[in-house]
Amino acid sequence: MKRRDFLKLGLGAGATFSLETLGGLFTAAYGAEESAAASGGVPSLVAVHGSDRVAMLDAALEALGGISSFVKPGQTVVIKPNCGWDKPPQMGANTHPSLVGHMVKLCREAGATKVVVFDHPCDNWQRSYRNSGIQAAVEAAGGEMVNGADESLYRDHDNPAARNLKYAKVHSAILDSDVYINMPVLKHHSGARMTACMKNGMGLVWDRRYFHSHDLHQCIADSVLLRKPDLNVLDAFAPMQRNGPKGIDESDLINTRALLVGTDIVAVDAAAAKLLGKADGEVRHIDLAAAMGLGQKDLTKVNIRRISLA
Repeated sequence: MKRRDFLKLGLGAGATFSLETLGGLFTAAYGAEESAAASGGVPSLVAVHGSDRVAMLDAALEALGGISSFVKPGQTVVIKPNCGWDKPPQMGANTHPSLVGHMVKLCREAGATKVVVFDHPCDNWQRSYRNSGIQAAVEAAGGEMVNGADESLYRDHDNPAARNLKYAKVHSAILDSDVYINMPVLKHHSGARMTACMKNGMGLVWDRRYFHSHDLHQCIADSVLLRKPDLNVLDAFAPMQRNGPKGIDESDLINTRALLVGTDIVAVDAAAAKLLGKADGEVRHIDLAAAMGLGQKDLTKVNIRRISLA
């Protein structure tokens, strides 16, 4: 069966991809990737397949040296999930709250003095925070939800190395925190082709309209330079294959049961594009970011650790 035909059949609640269809990420099809991983050292990308998001996150972090590799005692942490839509967790429009809450817990256990979480919602920020389930999960874990819809919390920030996005008003939590953890959800987007780690950078700035009027894909690549995440955690457990970024109902989701975690934001997004069945070059900001030296898009050159949990 051709991949596009399988995708059509698989577009529905409860549809499950076999390992062989997950963009080759969990097979030996990419021999050079296996060779890179076998060479030892800390991987740039961990691809986890399983049934429990929290256990998958723990496994990925262990492969990367543990949360203490990213968060030190006394540091402050900002976590930027997708929580911009007034949608419940099962709709896949926002990062799943179990992941965000667990990351807050891990950061606090690592000695972080403060963990703040925010997004710049498209829907009402209070309803989006509440109905996504993220606010409750964050607060239960000892974190703090910060308003992303208050312009006074954004500060002028120059971005001289960018091609188009030379300036932006950036949320103070991004500028002031010691550690920045990027935690988006993987989903379809009509303009950007997909939402993943780099696209999540649009939520860092006050004026998102600028992106749409000055080459969306270039501005997405440029946004990485506003502040490069220390860690990227992509919720690809049930990605939205169509009708993104908000979705219509659960039939828009595909049950891939995957999590992509890594320090190379371009590599994580390149792997995400495979999961969504995107052709090479279809998600143009991946190519632009790679050309700018922001990461590696060629997965045959990336040290990938694959983990399959029973």
